[in-house]
Amino acid sequence: MIRRRALLAAPALALPAAAARAQAWPSRPIRIVVPYPPGGSTDVLGRTLAAALQDAIAGSTFVVDNRPGGAAVVGTQAVAQAAPDGYTLSLGNNQTHAANAAMLPSLPFDPVADFAPIARLAAVHHAIVVPANGPRTLAELAARGKGGGRVTYASSGAGSASHVIAETFVRREQMEATHVPYRGGAAATTDTVAGTVDFFVSTWPQVVALVRDGRLRALGIGAPARLPETPDVPTFAELNAPDLAVDAWFGLWAPARTDAAIVTRLSEALVGILHTPAMRERLTAQGFVAAPMPAPAFAAFQREEIERWRRMVEITGIRLPG
Repeated sequence: MIRRRALLAAPALALPAAAARAQAWPSRPIRIVVPYPPGGSTDVLGRTLAAALQDAIAGSTFVVDNRPGGAAVVGTQAVAQAAPDGYTLSLGNNQTHAANAAMLPSLPFDPVADFAPIARLAAVHHAIVVPANGPRTLAELAARGKGGGRVTYASSGAGSASHVIAETFVRREQMEATHVPYRGGAAATTDTVAGTVDFFVSTWPQVVALVRDGRLRALGIGAPARLPETPDVPTFAELNAPDLAVDAWFGLWAPARTDAAIVTRLSEALVGILHTPAMRERLTAQGFVAAPMPAPAFAAFQREEIERWRRMVEITGIRLPG
């Protein structure tokens, strides 16, 4: 009887202990691992939300830790292997937690089983941009890659949404093109401005200021309607290219087995932040669309996205070594 009572009491004792750990959190800085170099869209979003989280969670300090490499696998794997104590988080996107699952034959982590989804954060449209003195229309760009011509296109990394959308465009137009992958969008943008490559499928936050300043020309964007800040940029739907309108999305994860109370606290804080008019306006100015989704809904959304990316991989034939 004594042994039986002890066994029955064990779960009851565990609950207060877990609650105590969650109440003590945070007692030291929390790392948000961004698996890309500084300056790209994921990094910009991470720094914006890190500052907001510090204000929302009393006594907290959030630090962005850039860990690029390996098609965003290096930084994402580091979080998968981190202690599930709430002090290491993964700021990822459709590549890190969906596309790589479809493209990499031996991904060193499970993007579903090895993570606890916290919240979906935002989405961004993609745009095809060219140097300021480049083609003036999407049709003109396509023509340059035909009839013996050849073009080069940058991407923010092999297997990224940037790569997949560009390859979809190239194959549909039957162009001759060479893919030039970069380790993030910042470097790809710099070389597009310089004319080192002919075009780049970029997230809108990465290039919107350069388009407004006339240093890049946007030939089309995957928005549902023309954007007020660039009314002369047509949508892909207007250009009879709706298949190029693939938005990128961003989310936050913790390692699997992180205390549910910590995950809930972070999720509620982020969803609350992203619903405030001030944050929505700030993200809009940066080129993002606030798209908050709490943990349970985000988990289901991620599984759907993995399947969607598997279908896209079948169409483009893109596979990554590894």
